[in-house]
Amino acid sequence: MSSSNNALVLNCGSSSLKFAIINPENGDEFLSGLAECFHLPDARIKWKLDGVKGEASLGAGAAHSEAIKFIVNSIFPQKPELLDSIKSIGHRIVHGGEKYTQSVVIDDSVLKGIEDASAFAPLHNPAHLIGIREAFAAFPHLKNKNVAVFDTAFHTTMPKEAYLYAIPNELYTKHGIRRYGAHGTSHYYVSQQAAKLLNKPVDQTNVITCHLGNGASITAVKNGKCVETSMGLTPLEGLVMGTRSGDIDPAIMFFLHDNLKMSVADINNLLNKKSGLLGLTGASSDCRYVTDNYETDENAKNALDVFVHRLVKYIGGYAMLLDGRLDAIVFTGGIGENSEEVRRMALQKLSILGFELDQERNLAARFGQGGTITKDGSAIAMVIPTNEELVIAQDAARLTA
Repeated sequence: MSSSNNALVLNCGSSSLKFAIINPENGDEFLSGLAECFHLPDARIKWKLDGVKGEASLGAGAAHSEAIKFIVNSIFPQKPELLDSIKSIGHRIVHGGEKYTQSVVIDDSVLKGIEDASAFAPLHNPAHLIGIREAFAAFPHLKNKNVAVFDTAFHTTMPKEAYLYAIPNELYTKHGIRRYGAHGTSHYYVSQQAAKLLNKPVDQTNVITCHLGNGASITAVKNGKCVETSMGLTPLEGLVMGTRSGDIDPAIMFFLHDNLKMSVADINNLLNKKSGLLGLTGASSDCRYVTDNYETDENAKNALDVFVHRLVKYIGGYAMLLDGRLDAIVFTGGIGENSEEVRRMALQKLSILGFELDQERNLAARFGQGGTITKDGSAIAMVIPTNEELVIAQDAARLTA
């Protein structure tokens, strides 16, 4: 074990748990895995320990508790020094509301704060709380070494003109209805890495970061701080996503309710789980399906064209928020890192901003590879693979040192 100061990273979703053990100093990953299909008959866990893969059933109906017990009782014994090397535990928390502007060591008041923000992330925050309490039970010697890392924290620097909705003010002052954003840990990481690649101080770096995956968001970063982001009160606002609609006319909801007699629950399900690329293609939420069938299927073509159009519209708008200087556009996330088609189509539409694509570089920057994808002398666009787990591990180690 190259470090005895490793961090266990836990990312608890409503039906899954991602986990990793990482050296926060050099980013070495000793263990990574995913437990999924919680509460279903085929609940299972997959992992990679020192490069060796394994998988197992967790038993019908298993969830977070069984997954963490399996990690402790079945994976750790394969490498006993692993448990001793863990000195902190970092938890990804989707929503911190307005209260949490940075990562914090978890105590009773933080648990209450995460619970209070559950109204804004009803699928995620309750699952995070389960994961935290299970970690307390499984690692009692590390109870004071658990750290919450909030996806919303990076976006708390947005000015009021960016986060307020044009609705009655008391809905914000009394109920907290405003734009919060998401994917903040990823946007923070790639904006920091972009500054290094540009050889500029972070506080003098202006970039637009595009986290494109099944969930997708875009952020304007001015002098190292977020000044605008596309997701809102919830992760439904903004770009077209795998199954989420992104921006729509709010009155569509009234039409669906009044004319098509859909219930509020049905509309919620439609916009979050049946829209986006899935809704446009009628076949798949996967961007690879859309790009593979672009030339032969009109619905796939429409889906990709709408996805790119929305992305370009946001990039163009955000470029105007950076006081006349855009140092780079950054692509990250599963689509941003791997879809040369999305990047190519977007940059061709952004030529007015001075972008000239280098297709050879664009093709090379895939499947874990990053780098600049525009021509020398052009405005800069780059691909930077994200690493949210490393940020979480670093914050956990730093705050519990």
